[in-house]
Amino acid sequence: MIKLDEFDAVIYDMDGVIIDSEPFWKSTQIDVFNELGLDFMKIGGEKTVGLRIDEVIEYWFERHPWTKLSTSEVVRKIMSEVIRRVKEEGESKPGVIETLTFFKKHRKKIALASSSYHNLIDAVLIRLGIRDYFEVINSAEDLKYGKPHPEIYINTANSLGINPTRCLVIEDSINGIISGKAAKMQVVAIPDLSHTPDDRIILADQIEDSLLTLMRKLKS
Repeated sequence: MIKLDEFDAVIYDMDGVIIDSEPFWKSTQIDVFNELGLDFMKIGGEKTVGLRIDEVIEYWFERHPWTKLSTSEVVRKIMSEVIRRVKEEGESKPGVIETLTFFKKHRKKIALASSSYHNLIDAVLIRLGIRDYFEVINSAEDLKYGKPHPEIYINTANSLGINPTRCLVIEDSINGIISGKAAKMQVVAIPDLSHTPDDRIILADQIEDSLLTLMRKLKS
């Protein structure tokens, strides 16, 4: 069990951890891929949960090429709809404010490291009103590789001035878990129930059902 004195910084993933946006991603990708003539779930769409959206689209285009739209047009179409839904319907996951307040009280540095693009991160932080909690906000949009590559987590630790081994990552997807572990960080997995469970989440150091459960265990 991870202890409060074992880390100096907390790095949150965003989609599925801070905001309940995974259903938006899933339904939007199903709809857009249907327009392209593909059944997103039938081809195995959940394999790419947690990847950067341009990498998701490139991954599926290589395996099931389409002709209706360019890959960049598909990315823009999906992003536009997810951002719209976040702005209109987005809700925080249980325990977000409580854990942010808890970590701040215990003088932990707090950061956000997301595969999502900056415009979606901005929409989420404005919708939830939580930007001021984060000392560092990083997007994989700026990087050569998104998750599961560890670059975003290593960069975030460097920006915080904290050794990666003293960082706690909170993730919901297997690609995010792999990214955090590859960066030599401790990782708590809080699986998003909108997706089919992935047995590989056992790679995380600890698995919880919510941020609130994690906080209660850290308190004890």
